[in-house]
Amino acid sequence: MNSLVYEKAYKFAIRIVNAYKYLTQEKKEFILSKQLIRSGTSIGANIAEANGAISQAEFSAKISIAYKECLETKYWLSLLKDTGYIDDKAFNSIYENAEEISKILFSILKKTRISDN
Repeated sequence: MNSLVYEKAYKFAIRIVNAYKYLTQEKKEFILSKQLIRSGTSIGANIAEANGAISQAEFSAKISIAYKECLETKYWLSLLKDTGYIDDKAFNSIYENAEEISKILFSILKKTRISDN
């Protein structure tokens, strides 16, 4: 169980939920923000599932999904910034968190894929 990445993903999910509340309540943006909350909270959920995996292959598959969800979340964050829904300061802060999580997940993924061979 990699509790560091799980903890970071959980804290990130809280930030995503708060961003969603801001986007829907203050900016009245409902489409992009729904995509953001779906992918941004899915990262930690998939890590939780990976931690309960019954095989190395299942663990690797769930970490792969978490990694892909993190990439998708970065896409939605960029789109929200470039369309003026979030400012540069908020974007940079949350994007930096996503980047850190994606690097950790990719590192875990490389290690699990190497051990699969």
